Amino acid sequence: MFLNFLKKPVAFYFGVPLIARILTSFIVGTALGVLCSGLPEDFRTSLILIVQPFGSVLISVLKMAVFPIVLFSLIFGAASLPLKKSGKLGLSVVGWYFFTSLFATGFGIALALCLNPTMNSFDEISSNFQNGVSAFQSTPEASHGLEAFIAGLFKNPFEALADGQFLPIVVFSIITGLAARYILDSDKTPDSERQNVNLALSLCQGCQSISFRIVDWSMEYFPIGVFALSFVNFANCGLELFVPYLQIIVCVVIGVLGMILAIYPLALFLFCRDNPYRVLLRLRLPILTAFTTRSSAATLSVSMQTANKIGVSSSLSSFSLPLGCTINMDGVCVHLPVFVILASNIFNVPITPSTLLVLLVSVVFASIGAGGIPGGSVFLLFMILENGGFTQMQVATIVGLALGINPILDMFETACNVTGDNICTYIIAKRNGMLERKDDASENQNP
Repeated sequence: MFLNFLKKPVAFYFGVPLIARILTSFIVGTALGVLCSGLPEDFRTSLILIVQPFGSVLISVLKMAVFPIVLFSLIFGAASLPLKKSGKLGLSVVGWYFFTSLFATGFGIALALCLNPTMNSFDEISSNFQNGVSAFQSTPEASHGLEAFIAGLFKNPFEALADGQFLPIVVFSIITGLAARYILDSDKTPDSERQNVNLALSLCQGCQSISFRIVDWSMEYFPIGVFALSFVNFANCGLELFVPYLQIIVCVVIGVLGMILAIYPLALFLFCRDNPYRVLLRLRLPILTAFTTRSSAATLSVSMQTANKIGVSSSLSSFSLPLGCTINMDGVCVHLPVFVILASNIFNVPITPSTLLVLLVSVVFASIGAGGIPGGSVFLLFMILENGGFTQMQVATIVGLALGINPILDMFETACNVTGDNICTYIIAKRNGMLERKDDASENQNP
């Protein structure tokens, strides 16, 4: 009797499109989180501790699936492309990511100079978050020199998997896939060896399909996870925190929305002659996932599934999306200059053309080489401010301010990062004949 009673509500729930369920969960979670932020601290903390695990489960499940997806998809994808074409596509992807990072940084600098953010009572606000600043201090192990960056590309793949480092996995997988392709194409390869390589690639494809099925199942949990994540974010921050941070929020949000709604659509129109907003609508699920989870790594599996559903060749998406997740951080490039200009206004440090050039170069190369480092944009902020000549006390003050609003800004910048990855993949696929047009109706079906 009870099960029969539940049939209609359950059928109605699963009949609602997944994207609508996720948006509803985000709105309800945000509203309840803001209301919870005004409750007594002890009671609010208890509620957060109850709800928080439900959001952590979503991110953990996505991250659990993402590394086998990256490993097996890249091996199979690299082995599927002719060797000559692989080099051309690889340079196209890397070149696009570098150019968009450079443009996003310049855009962020120009926007920050125009809006000129500043803050009163910055010492008082920053002091509330100083306990967390030391966790982002630069350490010898976190060196980002060219030698350390290159050495970090070639690590034991099992060590990289255990440490959650994307770039070494990407490099190992591509080399493995290209080696497999070379063996298959060589006239000197015995039939038995060629058969073994084909079996290994079939195993990779099978493991990829299994990983995608895990993601399919986890998608139905998205509304619950998104509700928990949005509730915790806004319960911790609350709307009262927005007032002193208003100029910073406005700068970053305008910059991110400018990239997503103007710059990327312009690139889509110029290079593909497609309706850019229709393309963005087809990419809505990974963008929304990035916004709510604040994790490019957690979003990667969703991005790869979406690329497959809109017709992008898996041999391209399995290379460009994991690489973009590691080195392409357009949202971070927009975000960081805002805090540098804020620091110059607070401490009356003049901004010269040479200072802006150093800022431009520092942000671009720091963002490219920072994949897999704990702390994300706040860690990079420490590095950028030190390069800008600010004292340790000034840097600590600005990082303390950033920690106060970072959970909110991180949502926007991660959405921008993931949008850039997907747009790059779409443009290169379209221009290289690697995009199979699929019916939009099939994309709107629940997984």
